[in-house]
Amino acid sequence: FVTIAATDLEATRRFYRVLGWQPLLDVDGEIIFYQSAPGQVLGFFLAEKFNADLAVAGDHSRVSGLTLAHNVESQQDVIAVVDAMAAAGGIVLKSPQPGQFGGVFHAHVQDPNGAIWEIAHNPGWSIDADGTVRLGD
Repeated sequence: FVTIAATDLEATRRFYRVLGWQPLLDVDGEIIFYQSAPGQVLGFFLAEKFNADLAVAGDHSRVSGLTLAHNVESQQDVIAVVDAMAAAGGIVLKSPQPGQFGGVFHAHVQDPNGAIWEIAHNPGWSIDADGTVRLGD
């Protein structure tokens, strides 16, 4: 599980729908869970409830200092996903463009909760049948 505080669950639903994700569980006014990869779940917990669950004073509902990545098959797919995320309320922080290394073509989009997604095509990225990730040639 990766859980992110959500300041607006409805905006979160709209945003993640563009990736084609269907909720595994959606408790209105509380939390949404998506399967983001085999054996991996991404949850969005309403910020007020996220803060109460931590039982630590203060607002811990903003994401900072990390990116999540969504890898796609082509440069055209990067552009299409970024356009769809922007149309669903995402903020494009870095337009689709060649990366600085490794032949990567990517962009950065911030979701309604502050999480930053890197949408990337990496020609050196592959996944074996057993789920092993290969980086490089």
